[in-house]
Amino acid sequence: MTRKTLLAIFVLSIAFLKFASGEEGKVIHTEHLIVVFEKPLGLAAKEIIDIYPALRAELEQDVRWQLDFRPTVVLVRDRKKFEGMAGTDRIVAYAVPERKAVVIDYSRMSTQPFTLRNTLKHEMCHLLLHRYIAGGNLPKWLDEGICQRVSDGIAEIIMDTKRSVLREATLSRKYLRMEALTETFPRERKALLLAYEQSKSFVAYIEDEFGWDKIIDLLEHLKSGDEVEVAILRSFSVPMNELEMRWHGHLRRKTTWVAYLAHNIYGILFFLGALITVYGFIRAARKRRRYADEGENGQNWENHHR
Repeated sequence: MTRKTLLAIFVLSIAFLKFASGEEGKVIHTEHLIVVFEKPLGLAAKEIIDIYPALRAELEQDVRWQLDFRPTVVLVRDRKKFEGMAGTDRIVAYAVPERKAVVIDYSRMSTQPFTLRNTLKHEMCHLLLHRYIAGGNLPKWLDEGICQRVSDGIAEIIMDTKRSVLREATLSRKYLRMEALTETFPRERKALLLAYEQSKSFVAYIEDEFGWDKIIDLLEHLKSGDEVEVAILRSFSVPMNELEMRWHGHLRRKTTWVAYLAHNIYGILFFLGALITVYGFIRAARKRRRYADEGENGQNWENHHR
């Protein structure tokens, strides 16, 4: 396990002990779920208990594996406390597969596009995939891409919905190599956003080309111990590098400068408007200065000829 995973497990353990002891909150045990929550979040905890059976059934139908364990869901009300547990301010939830646990920043659940249901489903998907695919055999891009697919495109990261870094990367042809997204995602903000967008887009492309059944077939190969390159070749009869190049071509065909300009038309118009305003201000200032200089020169001429 990585240092980040070990830290997450340690912090989660401390939080659970505090909540369970009654110092900061409460714990509800059901037959299929444990919910740990701060005292003001009782209604949110009840909502999770109510929606979990249907959510679980949907996940099992999507991924076609049984969610045969009792997960722990930790609800955190205070954003700063959550950021301290997560080690970043860029996400709204995270999963700790080693503890079969999900931690959610409830303060962000009323912020579009996040909802408690979709966020929980996304993180539960991570737990389910890691339950059946051992160790480092599950590439992070596939893990994240599938979880975004089953949760209506929701990622745990705070996305910038006003721009698409993938569209920009397509126009400049500066993608992140999928091989580089096997174990971890980048830490720099723009590269991190691109990693999430690429994962979602790549999995969507594979589904469009080969169908969801083939993605399930890919997961089964990974579950049986195949490395990702072998599993992809067995499932799609295409090597990983060729599949990636086909996806790049697909992105370029549907992404043009016209489409990019149309998508960003309001930002472009705002920028042009700002330039026009600045230009007008500079021009007016020059005119005032010229008039002042002409007036001063005229006065000097009159004084000189008196």
